[in-house]
Amino acid sequence: MKLKDIQCKQAKATDKIQRMADGGGLYLEVTKTGSKLWRMKYRFGGKEKRLSFGKYPLIDLKTARTKRDEAKLLLSHGIDPAIAKREEKILKEVSSNNTFEFVAREWFINHANKVTPKTLENIKNRLERNLFSKIGKLPIELITAPILLEALKEVESRGVLDTVKRCRQASNQIFRFAIASGKAKYNPASDIAEALQTKQVEHHKSMPLELLPEFLDKIERNEARLYKQTILALKMMVLTFTRKKELSHAKWEEISFEDKLWVIPAERMKMKKEHIVPLSKQAIEILTELKEINDHWEYVFPSPVKMQKPMHEDTILRAIYKLGYKGIATIHGFRALAMTTIMEELDYRYEVPDLQLAHSKGDSVRQAYDRTQFMQERIKMMQEWADYIDGLRK
Repeated sequence: MKLKDIQCKQAKATDKIQRMADGGGLYLEVTKTGSKLWRMKYRFGGKEKRLSFGKYPLIDLKTARTKRDEAKLLLSHGIDPAIAKREEKILKEVSSNNTFEFVAREWFINHANKVTPKTLENIKNRLERNLFSKIGKLPIELITAPILLEALKEVESRGVLDTVKRCRQASNQIFRFAIASGKAKYNPASDIAEALQTKQVEHHKSMPLELLPEFLDKIERNEARLYKQTILALKMMVLTFTRKKELSHAKWEEISFEDKLWVIPAERMKMKKEHIVPLSKQAIEILTELKEINDHWEYVFPSPVKMQKPMHEDTILRAIYKLGYKGIATIHGFRALAMTTIMEELDYRYEVPDLQLAHSKGDSVRQAYDRTQFMQERIKMMQEWADYIDGLRK
């Protein structure tokens, strides 16, 4: 006799386990503690076996019967439903561990020692905002070029072309990682670049050499009424042509007045390699003046708001704008100007100023060698550059 739902609902615990049959091997087992579990008894390979379908009422009577009928269908095809159930569970676990998001987060961990924490966090945020909601739950091996392209096209429709480019680049690395890990066989990110819009490259504005004397004069006259520290920072930028963060986050412990060297540690360099900046006598004079002002602080250029922290890295750029050079000059553009002028006006071969700019050199062996390569020439070059700047002022 088949069960009725009211019987399942009213069944009570006793001092013995109860089995309430529904037919076809299905029964509701009521334990001594009152739990109600759906079971199915069947025979396979000459042995009696049991299958569990879950708890009542989470699994109601109708659902339990459907599960029984599915199991009986498997039996009719010579398949043990218990084994099929285990295989399905394994497949689900494997599938959940092979989604785009899961593999991407594995790649984050693997990639952590190759980029700065801030860069890695930016990549995570970018993918979480733009791709995980669209393809994050898909098995990575099932993501084709059209699927990835559709997801990126949606981002592209917002006009954020740089974000599209960076998402595709990150996806490319994730798929390569998946292939190496045996979780995918194909990299769709490598095939869709031509189907995406490209952003017009905007090179950093580089001040023409003929405007440099006027720029130096404006720094001296300070008609923009900049803070004394900002003026000195601008002068150091001109003399050392370092990157904005390297300069704004400079610490006194990095400066050697005796050796006339500024040694920037690897963790603060873009290429993650220690960098040496020879200091001209003019740079030493500026640092001596700063020492009198900021000697009791950790940073050479402390923040005027919180002195225990460094000056904001965009302070120098904003100062350039206040001097009237917005759209004409940037810090990075000034680095390019310095390199060109040193080669053309001071007659130095490319390698010497290029090393002083701390550009990437490819393999780690060459990078380690380049740390001190041409050091004597670089010391001489930095003094000649400072003297050249003085000549332009006069």
